[in-house]
Amino acid sequence: MNFELFRSRALRPILSFTAACSLAIVVSGCQSIGIDGIVASSATQKISGPAASAIAGDMVSRLAEQIGPGKTTVALKADTSPFGQALEAALKGWGYAVVTDQKTDSVTTVIPLAYVILSVDGQVLARLSTNSVELARAYSVTASGATPASALSIMRRG
Repeated sequence: MNFELFRSRALRPILSFTAACSLAIVVSGCQSIGIDGIVASSATQKISGPAASAIAGDMVSRLAEQIGPGKTTVALKADTSPFGQALEAALKGWGYAVVTDQKTDSVTTVIPLAYVILSVDGQVLARLSTNSVELARAYSVTASGATPASALSIMRRG
């Protein structure tokens, strides 16, 4: 086998792209789908309370633009992480009723909501998912808060 072929400058971008694609496939396989067809909630990245509140407040305000004002009920997985608690508080602050494990009556419209917090290249990627829309944004995080580091990504479903 010719090892000089792997050291060729012309092949480095191709090898880097192949490695990145392989990593993306492996990481995407780690995301599990919940019972409602959306990604299961997870906050693997440990962030401070002020940063979690800043991210949750920004994401919920953007979510409200997509699903309407806070007159609906949101089903959220019970979570004790700083982001899970900040997200629940932000939803309630915007007027949404939040249920975790409770049953609701048949006339109440319930929107299942899941979130994912990941660390990517020194930034935090936050993603909120419902059955109809998915929002994502990168943030620069400090101990005292967080600021958006990218544009908001919006994906509508069906």
